[in-house]
Amino acid sequence: MTRPLSTDTLASEIRAGNRAALARAITLIESRRADHEATARELVQALLPATGSAIRVGITGSPGVGKSTTIDALGMFLIEHGHKVAVLAVDPSSARSGGSILGDKTRMARLSASDAAYIRPSPAAGTLGGVAARTREAMLLCEAAGFDVVLVETVGTGQSETAVCDMTDFFLALMLPGAGDELQGIKKGLVELADMIAVNKADGDNIKRANRAAAEYRSALHILSPRSEHWQPPVVTYSGLTGTGIPELWQTIVEHRTAMQASGEFAARRSQQQVKWMWSMFEDRMKARLRGDAAIRAKVRAIEAEVAEGRVTPALAADQIAELLR
Repeated sequence: MTRPLSTDTLASEIRAGNRAALARAITLIESRRADHEATARELVQALLPATGSAIRVGITGSPGVGKSTTIDALGMFLIEHGHKVAVLAVDPSSARSGGSILGDKTRMARLSASDAAYIRPSPAAGTLGGVAARTREAMLLCEAAGFDVVLVETVGTGQSETAVCDMTDFFLALMLPGAGDELQGIKKGLVELADMIAVNKADGDNIKRANRAAAEYRSALHILSPRSEHWQPPVVTYSGLTGTGIPELWQTIVEHRTAMQASGEFAARRSQQQVKWMWSMFEDRMKARLRGDAAIRAKVRAIEAEVAEGRVTPALAADQIAELLR
């Protein structure tokens, strides 16, 4: 039986770039066991000084847009230029469906085979807060292990986009060319979060359609408020399949980082991310208490029944549940 490593030993092996230790540590932070959670907190705290220097990029897009192909192409481009790349996923649906990242790994064939890359699926935590909190911790562990670019992928649905935006420095929205009226496929909330819109599959017969789609998105951006006063989100076209436009896509990410650092907004965003992480963890702790105490669970079920039957208002019920946690 494998003996458990001490926190100091595990931290030391992660800093040395030991991939097995990194995988073991991420499994540890995904665990719901109370003793594992306490050890995970100690480990992340111990590694904190070795984190923070990586470029954190969030990537979203609807199914079929080519996220996996894009990440494979971008990741290999970065590795060829001396970077080490970690790929993480935020998928709150994974508890129900098993998620998509495991299948995506087979479509990231080159990246999966590279020693300079590390691909990790999201834990099936069942709630967005739980998945996002553990992805943040996994990101820090990857940075401590020497990965200087972290790509965080989201399934592109609902609040997962906001969660990924809140934990990354650059938020990239991938779009498809020529899928009917381009503006119908654009979500106002997503575009306001995006630091860049990239239209994929700009190759072969699709090039003209991709350029038309890009023009539509540029027009849409003009009537929306940008996320930052120091950055006007560009709209670019590229091909994840051929790699055309991938170098320019990365150059834009680098230019954004330079602009944010010069304005002071980079440090401000990182600080805001830490505070949001704290509240996310707090909410997760409160929900864990509701799940973990049998007596509280029984009372919560009784309160739920009263709300369902219309005998208690949701507002009063929320107060009663909050009182249980005092």
